[in-house]
Amino acid sequence: MRLEQLVALWGDPIGGALDPALPLPRVCTDSRALQPGDLFVPLTGELHDGHRFLAQAAEAGALAALIDRTRAAERPAALPAWPVDDTQLAYQQLARAWREQLAAPVIAVTGSAGKTTTRELVRAVLAPLGPVLATSGNENNDVGVPLTLLKARSSDAAVVVEMGMRGLGEIERLSRCARPDVVVITNIGTAHIGRLGSREAIAQAKCEITAALSPAGLVVIPAGDPLLEQALGAVWSGRVRRVALIGDAAADVVHGSGDAAVLLGQIEGDPGAADGAWLKLLAGPGIAEGAAALAPVASAEGASTGEAAALPAAFRVPLPLPGRHNARNLLLALAVALELGVRTDQLQALQVEVPGGRSRRLQIGAVQVLDETYNASPEAVLAALDLLAAQPGRRFAALGTMLELGEQSEALHRAVARRAADLQLDGLVIVDGGATGAAMQEEACALPRLARVHSPAEAAEALLLWLQPGDQLLLKASRGVALERAIPLLAAQLAGAAGVVPV
Repeated sequence: MRLEQLVALWGDPIGGALDPALPLPRVCTDSRALQPGDLFVPLTGELHDGHRFLAQAAEAGALAALIDRTRAAERPAALPAWPVDDTQLAYQQLARAWREQLAAPVIAVTGSAGKTTTRELVRAVLAPLGPVLATSGNENNDVGVPLTLLKARSSDAAVVVEMGMRGLGEIERLSRCARPDVVVITNIGTAHIGRLGSREAIAQAKCEITAALSPAGLVVIPAGDPLLEQALGAVWSGRVRRVALIGDAAADVVHGSGDAAVLLGQIEGDPGAADGAWLKLLAGPGIAEGAAALAPVASAEGASTGEAAALPAAFRVPLPLPGRHNARNLLLALAVALELGVRTDQLQALQVEVPGGRSRRLQIGAVQVLDETYNASPEAVLAALDLLAAQPGRRFAALGTMLELGEQSEALHRAVARRAADLQLDGLVIVDGGATGAAMQEEACALPRLARVHSPAEAAEALLLWLQPGDQLLLKASRGVALERAIPLLAAQLAGAAGVVPV
């Protein structure tokens, strides 16, 4: 991609001539990280305005900038610029133009819960194809998605883009920016229901991911969600591959039905264990034949021969992350891998690194801790509680507030506390001093140990009164609670010089 394509988008720059044959330079939206020769894109938000740093960008040696045309008078004389109507929209247009130069397939991932974990699982299962670029951290919004796309290079074998949202229309914009070849919707839950009002609206928002999906593309979803099926059917008439675990209601319906659009998995071993569990993919009636449409045969050099390849009668892959919910996420990722031609023998040594605060096991002294402090939705908390309940020994949890649930907040928090009581945990700390925490306390009053506190520090104090060697502890809350602050406080008393050790 060259500067001449920016001229095609926005005309000639003002303030100086640039050689249109020059390659597109690195694109930077943060003046503090700007390097000589970069293209500076000042973004404007509720709390920031990058146009205030145009002079700083010029001094740092920026090649040129995109600027809001209403702010053109603020351009330093030494900085050529393209005036645009909206710098954020232009940033996305630039990323889309770059994406159209890429030969690598783009996989987009969204959902109410499990987006980041599934993104990392997709990255892992596609690794046999070559270098895979994926969204970093939580860069899954109007700024982060173009940032990821602009990092892609011709040497990348695939690009995996996570897409989050805070309202209707956002994922549609991201889809039109990324133009994906495969999309994955992990689930439809209640995260952000306070903003969108209903699960129906959430389903509609998530299905916006198909807005710019290639007509020959594929949608991968969990089987058995009528709400998702209805919302998807309203916007997509192309290929859909569903996945289900044996033991789920959805799998019971399709098992043996011959439905070639469903990829079935069966867990072997204890899914709650740190290792030693397997996911077996079953090729029941119709599934082996259906898999032929998924994956072309790869040659020894890794290139596709274009010939159809049938899935073996059954094959197993190790579960890299604990929990039945993560087995479902792995099934979604495997459907992507088969679509893009990964051979089954290349899936036996998956290396998955999930960002901190997600499915992270820690050893703090003689206590095993499941660190889920990054974020929380009702579905994710319930899944984490089920995983905790499957662990040996005494089981404790510290649960903080789940945010953005609107009018349904109290009912959903009550449901979470009720599950903790039904699972007969040995103790629960509720990190919320308000009405929501009081409702949770009421639901969990039958537990033998129960505390309600206002802060992560107070949560650590309460837990330290209970924890003994061999205990299991879950920490989970929305990002705003900052429950991870309890970890070093626990370590100071439980771990001594050993500190916190990842398991």
